[in-house]
Amino acid sequence: MFARLENLEKRFEDLERQLSSPEMLADQESYRKLSKAHADLREVMDVFRLYKRVRAELKSNRELLEDPDPEIKSLAQEESRNLQEKLDSLERDLTLLLLPQNPLDNKNIILEIRAGTGGEEASLFGADLFRMYSRYAESKGWKVELLSASASDSGGYKEIIALVSGNRAYSHLKFEAGTHRVQRVPATESQGRVHTSTATVAIMPEAEEADVEINPEDLRIDVYRSSGPGGQSVNTTDSAVRITHLPTGIVVACQDEKSQHKNRAQAMKVLRSRLLQAEQERLNLEHAETRRAQIGSGDRSERIRTYNFPQGRVTDHRVDLTLYKLDSVMEGEIQTLIDALNTAAQTAALGLGTEN
Repeated sequence: MFARLENLEKRFEDLERQLSSPEMLADQESYRKLSKAHADLREVMDVFRLYKRVRAELKSNRELLEDPDPEIKSLAQEESRNLQEKLDSLERDLTLLLLPQNPLDNKNIILEIRAGTGGEEASLFGADLFRMYSRYAESKGWKVELLSASASDSGGYKEIIALVSGNRAYSHLKFEAGTHRVQRVPATESQGRVHTSTATVAIMPEAEEADVEINPEDLRIDVYRSSGPGGQSVNTTDSAVRITHLPTGIVVACQDEKSQHKNRAQAMKVLRSRLLQAEQERLNLEHAETRRAQIGSGDRSERIRTYNFPQGRVTDHRVDLTLYKLDSVMEGEIQTLIDALNTAAQTAALGLGTEN
């Protein structure tokens, strides 16, 4: 691992020299690429250089252990213990930083939430989840752009799709995919009985046009008039768009914009992301062993989390974590859950014998 870190440091220093040259400033495209490569290495280099400083301090401090003065020797022993603990912690950090990075982690995401079992209560839960993720995105300074929504009669969502744009959005939310279960008394329940409902969440990396090649001949595009809850018409023109990708059978419909052109652009954005996600799932299946480094399969049929309102608790079944602060979680305070999932994923990746 340390031989690799020494090589990375040489690369980092070489990038710094190139970026400081006047010739490089004249070539903005090359400067941009080198700046990104430099930024990608900065975190691991900062930790590595701190590690080397602490290691040097520890070596120097250990020389004081031979001092004949008992007081100095005692202080040196205490300082050595502290420095060794710090060194061990930094070494763990370096090991994690050197794990292979998912190239999709820096991408924005397409968030899809669909009501599952439970009828109107499931659609209301879907709306609650969308609000939860929106509040979390707000706390991170991210942008949430609604792409498509199918409202239910009760004010919930049968389906809602949004683009979430922000720094490493996919890295933070990729483990949210799956079936979320809610246990609570519905507003329409007169007997006070607890019902169980579900909603499925899909987290897909936003696909650029360069990420997915789509043959126009593979698309069937239908236009129609958009409608609201209960089927009532909300538009007098054929502005809604439904796109079918014939080779895969994937269908995407968007009707929220008054412009057919905008609905088509949004539908294509969702289609590209679904195709990219499908390709990622195919590759994951081909590398089943590597999937052990993930938290669950992310499959929409897999129950990943339970929100129990009567007991005020939320439980993530993949990491066996229960928090008794459901109200805060529903307000978007989900960082504890996200951190636990990422830590578990990193631990699993280390257990796979990742090369240092």
